[in-house]
Amino acid sequence: MEIQGRHLNVVDVEATCWSGAAPPDMTSEIIEIGLTVVDVPARKRVAKHRILVRPERSTVSTFCTELTGLTQREVDTGVSFARACEILRAEHRSGSRPWTSWGDYDRKQFLRQCADTEVAYPYGEGHVNAKAVFATAHNLRRCGMDQALRTAGLPLEGRHHSGADDAWNIAALVLGLMDAGQFEV
Repeated sequence: MEIQGRHLNVVDVEATCWSGAAPPDMTSEIIEIGLTVVDVPARKRVAKHRILVRPERSTVSTFCTELTGLTQREVDTGVSFARACEILRAEHRSGSRPWTSWGDYDRKQFLRQCADTEVAYPYGEGHVNAKAVFATAHNLRRCGMDQALRTAGLPLEGRHHSGADDAWNIAALVLGLMDAGQFEV
């Protein structure tokens, strides 16, 4: 992918989840948006952000807390999903900056939740599936972020399944891909 401009947003979301199917009266919702800003020409991570999002159509299960570390009490202090999307547009230029995530889940979750809540989609067209780029570059069929970090010889920084920490780690992987010529800049 050719990146236009100086910055790339690396995004990772955490959403309400359950050990099995969602309860009949609930739907999976974003509860954390992690975002790392990469300065492309400088080849470095320059900012790490976390937006907590208050769910409106679900609650945080025990399984979700064990996975993400997030509690219902904590996400209750977050902003609405609509406000989170406004923050992405206003503070992180999400409509004009290219962005990447590990896999396509994050993009699809935003699309689904925006459609369900009639909130304007906060991103532009410039999304790259970093997982697919990494898997191709390393001839892997399947590749979780933790496996990719090991393959790249990078440490896991922070807590896995923390949106902010995962975005930071994904950004490190993306920088490696850039240095290897996998992202054209």
